[in-house]
Amino acid sequence: MTTQQGSLDTAPLHGGGLGDGQGAPVGDSPAPVAAPGPSAGQRLLSLQRRFPLVQLLLTVAVLAWGAAVMPGFLEPTSMRSVLVLCALTGLASIGQTLVVLIRGIDLSLAGFIVAGAVTVTQFGDIPGVPLPVMLAVAVACGAAMGGLVGYLCHRFGIHPIIVTLAAGSIAVGVTSVLSGGGTGAGAPGWVSRLSAPTASTFGLPVPPVVIVWALAIAVVSVVLHRTRPGRRLLATGASPVAADLAHISTRKVWVTVYAVAAALAILAGVVLAGFAGNVDNRLGNPYLFQSIAAVVLGGTAFGGPGSYTRTTVGVLLLTAVSTVLVGLGFQEADQQILNGVVILAAMAVYGRERRLRDQV
Repeated sequence: MTTQQGSLDTAPLHGGGLGDGQGAPVGDSPAPVAAPGPSAGQRLLSLQRRFPLVQLLLTVAVLAWGAAVMPGFLEPTSMRSVLVLCALTGLASIGQTLVVLIRGIDLSLAGFIVAGAVTVTQFGDIPGVPLPVMLAVAVACGAAMGGLVGYLCHRFGIHPIIVTLAAGSIAVGVTSVLSGGGTGAGAPGWVSRLSAPTASTFGLPVPPVVIVWALAIAVVSVVLHRTRPGRRLLATGASPVAADLAHISTRKVWVTVYAVAAALAILAGVVLAGFAGNVDNRLGNPYLFQSIAAVVLGGTAFGGPGSYTRTTVGVLLLTAVSTVLVGLGFQEADQQILNGVVILAAMAVYGRERRLRDQV
C-alpha cells in the first residue's frame, strides 16, 4: 500500500486543467514574450502623420540660416514683413486647401484674385454705390461662378484643371471689360493699411492682415474638424463612393467648396490690392502656384488626409525659404523653379506613403 500510495502521490496528473495536456505542470510552461514596442523612428513617423513636424523644424532651420547670413533678419521690422507675406499667401491658400481635400484643384484662383483687386481699385469710387456693396456683388458673382465650376466637374466628370482654368480666364476677361481695361489709381487707404507691415492692430505692433489670418486659421480648423459640413467635406475627399452610401450629397459638397474657394479668392484679391498698390492681370499668378506648393508642402494629399493647419506650416516654410533666397540675390525665376521642385518632391513622398498605407 505504501508503495502504491507513493506511486499515486508521485504520478503526474493529467487533465483537470492542472497540466498542459501532456503531463507537464502549468508552472513549467514558458512565460509569454511581450511584443516589442514601437521604435523611435516609428513613433516619429506616427507623429509626422498627425502633425507636420519635419516642415516645422525645417522652418526653424531656414530662419536660423537667414539670421546667420543676413544681419538684421530677425529684427522685429523684418519679421513683421515676413508675417505679412505669410498672411497673404495663407489667405490665398484657404480655398486651395478645401479644394484639394475633395480631390480637386483650383487654377481659377489667380483670375478671381485679379477680379477682387480690380473691384476695390476701379469700382471703389462709383457715385452712389458704396464700396462694400460692390465687394458684395463681386463676391456673390465669384461664388456663383465657382459653384458652377463645382457642378460641371462633378456632374459631367470633367477634370477640374480644365474647368477652373476656363473660369479664371472668364473672370479676368469680364473684369477687364467692365473696367474698360483699367485697374484704378490704387486701393483705398483702409485697404492699404490692412496689409501694411508697419501698421498696428489695437495698439499691438502686429499688422492687421496677420490678425485676420490668425482668425482665419482658427475658423477654418474648427469648421473642418468640428462641424457637420466639415466632416462631410473630409468624407467626400476620403472616399466619394462611401460618402454617397452614407447619404452625403457629394455634388453639393463640390458646388459649395468651389463657391467658397472663389469667394475667398475675391477677398484675398482685395487684401493683395492694398499690399501691391499697382494691379494688373498677373497679380494672382504667383499666389496660384504658392498656394498649391504650400498645400502640398504642408502634407495635405489630394483627397486627404490633411488640414489647413498643415497648409499654415507649409506657408511658413515656403515664405521663409523665399525670403532668404531673395535676400541672397536670387530672382523670381529661381523661386518658381523652387516651387516646382517642392511640388514634385512632396507629391512623390506623400504619394508613395499613401500607396504603402493602402497596401497595409
